[in-house]
Amino acid sequence: MRFEFATAERIVFGPGTLVEAGKLAAKLGRHPLVVTGRTVSRAQPLLDLLQGEGLGITTFAVDREPDLDTVRLGVAVAHEAGCDSVIGFGGGAALDTAKAIAAMASNEGDILDYLEIIGRGKALSKPSLPTMAIPTTAGTGSEVTRNSVITSPKHRVKVSLRSPLLMPRVALVDPELTYDLPPGLTATTGLDALAQLIEPFVSTRANPLVDGLCREGLARVARSLRLAFHQGHNPAAREDMALASLCGGLALANAGLGAVHGIAGPLGGLISAPHGALCAALLAPVVEMNLLALRTRRPDSPALPRYQELARILTGRPDATAEDATGQLRALVEELEIPRLRSYGFTPEHMPELVEKAAQASSMKANPIELTADELAAIIKSAM
Repeated sequence: MRFEFATAERIVFGPGTLVEAGKLAAKLGRHPLVVTGRTVSRAQPLLDLLQGEGLGITTFAVDREPDLDTVRLGVAVAHEAGCDSVIGFGGGAALDTAKAIAAMASNEGDILDYLEIIGRGKALSKPSLPTMAIPTTAGTGSEVTRNSVITSPKHRVKVSLRSPLLMPRVALVDPELTYDLPPGLTATTGLDALAQLIEPFVSTRANPLVDGLCREGLARVARSLRLAFHQGHNPAAREDMALASLCGGLALANAGLGAVHGIAGPLGGLISAPHGALCAALLAPVVEMNLLALRTRRPDSPALPRYQELARILTGRPDATAEDATGQLRALVEELEIPRLRSYGFTPEHMPELVEKAAQASSMKANPIELTADELAAIIKSAM
């Protein structure tokens, strides 16, 4: 057995911990670039804390998932303002943008030099600007991952800037920041978190440390995702989901993902849709196909008893079978009103390109079994 485990230098978790952000940021630099979502005013409590520490502040708002030009612009803003650190405050898009800007602000060349698949795939050689990540959704786990997902409209694909140097110095997770998430966003980000716990758990790169994180996170999603959806201000449910998201980020960073993200990544480059929504729509069909493929071609796979354990956690029934996990996931997706792929404009004409790109996606490498082109097509049709 050999594995590695890497994460943020420091993780601060708990309701009300945002109040610590000013002092934590002051240890990283004197002039942070604060990367936010579309509405900068939502970060005003954070900005007040930073000003209270006498820090200079430059803000940079992102209104969509990061693309190449967004990162380039953010780097230019950081350089012009003389920023010496970066703070990401928001959902996965803001955090991924922050991490990419921090990396490219201290490394030479263009971001394409360092991107996989569409770029040169060079390794980052210099540490990123010191970064703090503060999530305001409970889904991506980006605050503790070593990659940043970037869209290239020209290539019609999402790819990763990937390096241990992208790890934030500080991950500050305050569940209170998620209280006002609307039900739809709670649902899609929550199911993304669930996918990021299931896929590392059955991954070919699973390890004992990741297993513990996945079991802990899965149990919390099973008892609290519906509750958070229906009762957004339920403190216990929001805390469970924030911690589950954190566990998922830690797990995927150290054991990889699988076909849900292998399909969702390139799909997000073909149609305009939130990443979490795509993962949510694909989750049950992927689990169903993985089980079928494993039972057909690899009946001795260690992933099969893990799927059975997943079913027991999700259903709360000790006699649950692996296939019961699929039924439970489908029921959850229906209750949480997850749109199907066609609602975002996906059509059969997209299928050949998506299957080809999904088969090449880096996330596919850790899927518990290699899926054929026909199997990938069947998953996508089931999610349409």
